[in-house]
Amino acid sequence: MATRHQVRQAVVSLLYAHEMGSEMNEFKDEFLEEKKIRNERKIQALETFDAICLKKGELDEILKPYLKEKDIERIGIVELAILRLGVYEMKFTGTDKAVIINEAIELAKELGGDSAPKFINGVLDALKGEM
Repeated sequence: MATRHQVRQAVVSLLYAHEMGSEMNEFKDEFLEEKKIRNERKIQALETFDAICLKKGELDEILKPYLKEKDIERIGIVELAILRLGVYEMKFTGTDKAVIINEAIELAKELGGDSAPKFINGVLDALKGEM
């Protein structure tokens, strides 16, 4: 069974593909199967992905005040996907905020640019007090 971390990786990848304009209907199932994310974890990944897509505007509005000088359109797609996932989990799940931030940092190390872990940590850490 896939781990929660693998589910989060998959969600970030799906969000990235979605932002890049991929046709998501067939891609989602194929991608999750390729990553061996099945059963309950597949449902979790798809529900999280769909919810983030539906609430993207709301999540972005929550993020904007914490981005300091950066405009949301100037943030890398991967980094923005990780931030949206983090904000979504803080706002809509009961997951401990420290776990969410740690997972986001790990995702940033694996998938983001060199400065992504520090940036994501700073934004989510500042935001956690408001959530």
